[in-house]
Amino acid sequence: MSLFLCGDAGPSAVASVIFHKLGSAQEADDCVNRVLQMHPTVMKLDSQLPDELVYGRMGYLYALLFINKHFGDGKIPVQYIQQVCDIVIKSGENMAAHKQIQNQSPLMYEWYGEHYVGAAHGLAGIYYYLMQAMCNVSSEKVQSLVHPSVDYVNQLKFPSGNYPSCIGDKRDLLVHWCHGAPGVIYMLIQAYKIFKDERYLSAADQCTDISWHRGLLKKGYGICHGAAGNAYCFLAMYNLTHDLKYLYRACKFAEWCLDYGKHGCRTPDTPFSLFEGMAGTIYFLADLLDPTKAKFPAFEI
Repeated sequence: MSLFLCGDAGPSAVASVIFHKLGSAQEADDCVNRVLQMHPTVMKLDSQLPDELVYGRMGYLYALLFINKHFGDGKIPVQYIQQVCDIVIKSGENMAAHKQIQNQSPLMYEWYGEHYVGAAHGLAGIYYYLMQAMCNVSSEKVQSLVHPSVDYVNQLKFPSGNYPSCIGDKRDLLVHWCHGAPGVIYMLIQAYKIFKDERYLSAADQCTDISWHRGLLKKGYGICHGAAGNAYCFLAMYNLTHDLKYLYRACKFAEWCLDYGKHGCRTPDTPFSLFEGMAGTIYFLADLLDPTKAKFPAFEI
């Protein structure tokens, strides 16, 4: 699959950057070309490829953006990035029309038959990228399609400040980066930056509150559905507002993570991995050394 986290695009993109840093230009270009060879498959609307981040088109888009970040803009021609965004928008319009909800949300997406809300598999992760300037989505489409779709997600919020895992789920249950407020916050922060609407900032602050009160998870210490991933929402708000409250909360979560193995947490399937395991915890702890440069791995650009 042509994806960053769970496919061939990610290893090829990372390898291209490593070769680039080592000065091996030919090997770097070979890896970049392998990523670009996946482009035709991504662009097939009937390919059954979803649009979400972990297994879908947004994962491929991240690989393109990752390469440009480290090589400099232009290594991946802008038309490749625009084409991926265009096909994602077309897919979202088709799904909204199919479900007859265009008036509520002009863009809609599904994964495994559900309309997921969160960052990993759902709407929040997709809208976050479509609002990024480097994706070159026209301001007209951002205003007419993405903006009301973001508002639709925001109104799904529970009274607690958390968000459902999928549309129609009435259970205020999961507080993860993958499902819940700790992942939705990135969409809200980006919407606040673009649209200058205080509602998004207020909702983002509520995301940090729910993470603070319910974010120390027995599922583990990792990023996808663990304490380290939830703590990143504090760093995101700290970098936006410079309010020390958020940095304090991130540090308290770090203290908890440093007591690794003492909380009766479940051992993940891949205990040393970046998103499930110890590597993710270490990544978060390292980011605390310079929180102003903290970037959620394989998500923020």
